[in-house]
Amino acid sequence: MATDPKDWLENYGDYLYRFALSRLHDREAAEDAVQETFLAAIRGLDSYTGDVEVKYWLRGILRNKTVDHIRRAVREMPLAELTDYDEPPSRLRSIFGIPARKVESWSFDPASVCENKEFWDVFSSCLSKIKSPLREVYTLKEIEGSATDEICREFGITPNNLWVMVHRARKQLKRCLLRNWGA
Repeated sequence: MATDPKDWLENYGDYLYRFALSRLHDREAAEDAVQETFLAAIRGLDSYTGDVEVKYWLRGILRNKTVDHIRRAVREMPLAELTDYDEPPSRLRSIFGIPARKVESWSFDPASVCENKEFWDVFSSCLSKIKSPLREVYTLKEIEGSATDEICREFGITPNNLWVMVHRARKQLKRCLLRNWGA
């Protein structure tokens, strides 16, 4: 029986560990999160309805455990780690304890980059590496300027899903451009 906790570690342990490790980037924290997940699942086994596979039910619990771990880590982070720069005195800092930092000037000139043929070669190469349908959605929305409702109708997606897809494509493009065009 899939809901038998005796089989969970063998059947889902590696999957859950990889899931936790991909979010926490710390082996020990990932192991702890998986253990906490199994304990929470055993305690809440009577609430499992069977609507979804046990694997995905456990993953949902694990997702909450990883979020809890991240929240704890942020709460417990020493202020010195958060402010690794010389902070000028400010009113926000003295009154409310909020660090204030001026944004450094950015010397990027988009006009000169857009006129550069080499940039467009790298951009095209990076765009071609993005898998479909992210590439098509990004191209339609950002390059061709198509309307959101047209793209949603064409791909059968919601506007919210469209924005998520565009965001993911931007992130992939940014990583590729930084790697291949220059950091």
